[in-house]
Amino acid sequence: MAAARIAILGAGSVGCFIGGCWRAAGLPVSFIGRPRFAADIAAHGLTVSDYSGWQARLAEVDYRTDPAALAEADVIALCVKSGATAEAAEEIAERARDGALIISFQNGIRNFDVLSRVLGGRFELARGLVSYNVAYLGDGRFHKGVAGQLWAEDGPRTRALAEAVGGGPAELRLSADMSGLAWGKLLINLNNAVNALSGRTLLEELRQRDYRQVVAASQREGLRLLKAAGIAPAKLGAASPRLLPRLIDSPDWLFNRLLLRKWKIDARARSSMADDLAAGHRTEVDYLNGELVGLAERLGVDAPVNRRIVELIRAAEAGAKPMEPAELRRAVLGR
Repeated sequence: MAAARIAILGAGSVGCFIGGCWRAAGLPVSFIGRPRFAADIAAHGLTVSDYSGWQARLAEVDYRTDPAALAEADVIALCVKSGATAEAAEEIAERARDGALIISFQNGIRNFDVLSRVLGGRFELARGLVSYNVAYLGDGRFHKGVAGQLWAEDGPRTRALAEAVGGGPAELRLSADMSGLAWGKLLINLNNAVNALSGRTLLEELRQRDYRQVVAASQREGLRLLKAAGIAPAKLGAASPRLLPRLIDSPDWLFNRLLLRKWKIDARARSSMADDLAAGHRTEVDYLNGELVGLAERLGVDAPVNRRIVELIRAAEAGAKPMEPAELRRAVLGR
């Protein structure tokens, strides 16, 4: 049986890494994305690498800016930013063949609901999750700088895809609790905004306890809200959601010497939100910290930590400068 043809819709840093790894594994993959990436990849090829030293270079890459390639795909890996989900769903509805498998590899909680409203009935939809960061290093190079896995909802077609992908940096793992994993990932991704506000790499930011205290406070607030809403976040990675803020907030001597080493973050890694700020793009903060603010409103309570972080990201989008560790701690925590 011929391998399923795959299209990566929204082939930015994450999409190029996933698709590049799958193409290196021998799967037929086409990429749909921005002219900037199309030009770079046409000139330099596509190179994917990770923190372990693994690397693969693809000289011939089917990268297009026209979504017409959706018509050829059996599987569509959706990697657009959350704010572009509705537009991407309309493109899929217009261009893709009925019955194609759509996997949402996006941040946040609400994207799958948007896809279901627009595409339900004509397509097979599956939740997905990317639990790592990818940095674009220029010249067609995409680097996975932290440990983490790629997940999708368990089902016959995702099982077939996972088997075809095999092992390696973009191995596809399957779960029956994608909603729980998504909330667990959201708690981890609360660091994205702090990293973006710091203006530093992930390693540089996480080595500063003042920054980590802000992250931990946002996670504790999030856990309280999830408990009040009856939502159980699943464990993603080495630490349970309940233990995560305590680890993040641990003293420097413990965090930097022991914990940080186990998380396998290399010196080039940074958050996707930091990349968005650097590129002058609107961030996904509404789908991360803002998701908790919205949950608090539905519960009739406040989320002052995450609300303040959203405000600071909006100021950064408007041109505010990066914040020093103690400056950010005082601005968010008031101490």
